[in-house]
Amino acid sequence: MPISIQVTQGLLTPKGEREVFARVADALLRVHGLAGNSFMTPAVIGHLDVYPEATSYVGGVPQSLAVVEVKVPSVTFPNQDVRDAFVEEATDIIDSLKAGSHPRERTFVNVVYAVEGTWGIGGKAYTNEALGQAIAQAAA
Repeated sequence: MPISIQVTQGLLTPKGEREVFARVADALLRVHGLAGNSFMTPAVIGHLDVYPEATSYVGGVPQSLAVVEVKVPSVTFPNQDVRDAFVEEATDIIDSLKAGSHPRERTFVNVVYAVEGTWGIGGKAYTNEALGQAIAQAAA
């Protein structure tokens, strides 16, 4: 499940830049009850991108910005409780790792769903059913 974290330069502490991805990845797996799943854990991949403040815009004005975006199979985030938990936890992670004053209102969390049957790992496209079976098998 690719995660893209985009932040304005200086928004996170240097330690925060090193830790943010792992913490968001852990949160994603945990809210889905998949922490430690040997199939899903290595499938959580992604980037931290750091941009100069002059290229980060909120309301058309350059200022600090954090965007956490995950791309997931369409069976992910199955109910509002899971969605709420992830959005809040991802925002809390940014807050806990920030270097200075960055308001929560400028942290955005977004989920993008893959079309059924197009979730691919290692050259294999998984349907939602096949993905569920692979996850269950890894948990056994």
